[in-house]
Amino acid sequence: MGTVQVNSIKAWLLAARPKTLAGAATPVLLGCALAYAEGRFQMIPALLCFLFAFLMQIDANFINDYFDYLKGSDREDRLGPERACAQGWITLDAMRKGIALTTAAACLTGACLLAYGGFEMIPVGILCILFAFLYTAGPYPLAYHGWGDILVIVFFGFVPVGCTYYVMCRDWTWNVTLASLACGLIIDTLLMVNNYRDRDQDAKSGKRTIVVRWGAKTGQRLYLFLGLTAAWLCLLFIPTGHIWAALLPQIYLLPHFMAWQRMVKISKGKELNSILGETSRNMLLFGILLASGLIL
Repeated sequence: MGTVQVNSIKAWLLAARPKTLAGAATPVLLGCALAYAEGRFQMIPALLCFLFAFLMQIDANFINDYFDYLKGSDREDRLGPERACAQGWITLDAMRKGIALTTAAACLTGACLLAYGGFEMIPVGILCILFAFLYTAGPYPLAYHGWGDILVIVFFGFVPVGCTYYVMCRDWTWNVTLASLACGLIIDTLLMVNNYRDRDQDAKSGKRTIVVRWGAKTGQRLYLFLGLTAAWLCLLFIPTGHIWAALLPQIYLLPHFMAWQRMVKISKGKELNSILGETSRNMLLFGILLASGLIL
């Protein structure tokens, strides 16, 4: 990694974890595609939705970095990307200020969206910020009690896909529900491989993820199941006339199956980070394929 100066721009970029922004962009992309398919796409609210999603993802990364460090989860045996607080790249005081600033920026962006989505967007924005903290903070951190997968489906599926569509169309349709669920399941593959890699360390830290509770074999099967289900759900677009939205996502199945095979073969250790990278690329591929299908 080389030398990272304390509280430097490089340190903040590493803490923001820009590679995770694909997970924030994919749902908004799908929401935009759904609106475009109905001839109701609007550029300004689309850009605001992307900005809000990026800010919330970075905020969540900062919050997780800070509170996982305080809980002692980021130990020397960590297999995932190095964390800024644990490495001493960012001081705890600076991280608190970074979290406050990013949260404020997300709130300001969300306020701008009220002009398009109405005041009903306020409780949604509050819930986004609240659960960004509740994920790893507080007396009952949700990620430590196996709620991570449900939260991903809600806050990386239904909330961003549905709200992006809503601020442009002021409506909710069957296609929105379908795309939201498929998107949430796809993004959960990223959490699943992350938890599969960290299962031994999470068990020591008292982090009771699904993989820790039910075992590595369950993690393998769920990873495969999530991708298959998301792709096959898209076949339900056929009755609504979106043939390409049903067919194009099936292309995703091949790289997903190949990543699953390698995941099972590697089984343990830092080498699983390569599967994390593949899963992220596959997730973005799925989003592009489904969005293209909806537009076509």
